[in-house]
Amino acid sequence: MNDRIARVLSARLEELATIAERSGAAAPEVARLLEAASVATMNAVALELLSDDVARSIWREVEERHPVVAELREAA
Repeated sequence: MNDRIARVLSARLEELATIAERSGAAAPEVARLLEAASVATMNAVALELLSDDVARSIWREVEERHPVVAELREAA
């Protein structure tokens, strides 16, 4: 189950990053969706569905591939 959750989170972040890149980094809707993904990640860690290390790794990898994600997270 943990692997599935990690894959779903990774896919969702990739999807949001693609949307952010296509629509422009200032899109508030995308920033809100990233905030929701961040909260979902924290909940998954709190429920021990994901380890903190795995969650951080997923976010870090997405932010490295898509710097717009890091920009939007900082702005939120």
